[in-house]
Amino acid sequence: MEAAENLLGEEWLKSPECSMVESDLKSTLEGLMDHLFGPHTQKRWNVDFFPFTQPSFELEIFHNNEWMEVLGCGVIHEQVLNISNRSDRRGWAFGLGLERLAMILFKIPDIRLFWTTDERFHSQFKDGSIVEFRPYSKYPPVFKDITFWTSNSDDIEPIGNEFVENDFFDVVRSIAGDLVEKIQLIDSFTHPQTGRSSRCYRISYRSMDRSLTNEEIDALQFKIRDVCPSLGCELR
Repeated sequence: MEAAENLLGEEWLKSPECSMVESDLKSTLEGLMDHLFGPHTQKRWNVDFFPFTQPSFELEIFHNNEWMEVLGCGVIHEQVLNISNRSDRRGWAFGLGLERLAMILFKIPDIRLFWTTDERFHSQFKDGSIVEFRPYSKYPPVFKDITFWTSNSDDIEPIGNEFVENDFFDVVRSIAGDLVEKIQLIDSFTHPQTGRSSRCYRISYRSMDRSLTNEEIDALQFKIRDVCPSLGCELR
């Protein structure tokens, strides 16, 4: 019986039907890799074994200077089709780990990140976009607020030496560098009599490799405060 099954398998592997299904399988999955990684992605096929497909293959791509397996696949075994009462059909099957594929596409270094509830991870990704993961720190942040008056109201375009928000952001990052994780406007209002706008910004400082101290962040904060008057604002 086993010899008969082996003979049947050998005959199937040599059949035009098998070759046709195998060709469709490979062209489709190579197209998937081209769509995900680019049309010039290097690919190679290796013979493999899976109990429900014959023949069976694994597909590798050359990515980041190394060959990586991305999926396993094969032509659906005739016995599987017979048991499923689909002996009149032919087809192929494949399986890939979505987490592994996402790790490659988004350069995510640790699979455990997929189960995190940290918003710093989830906020990086949007539907329909492939972006490179930006590592974030496990160390706690230090928050500092800075509040000032500006001569222009919120609904008037700044001119001349009037306050420009992007200039303020540039100054903060030029002074504190990579320690600045986020700059956020947390409060603003316009004085009804003077027409001046009050703005309060919260600066989040965080290091990738150590815990920051209030003393060192206070020193940076004072440098930022010293520059504020040149940006068209008056500290409160």
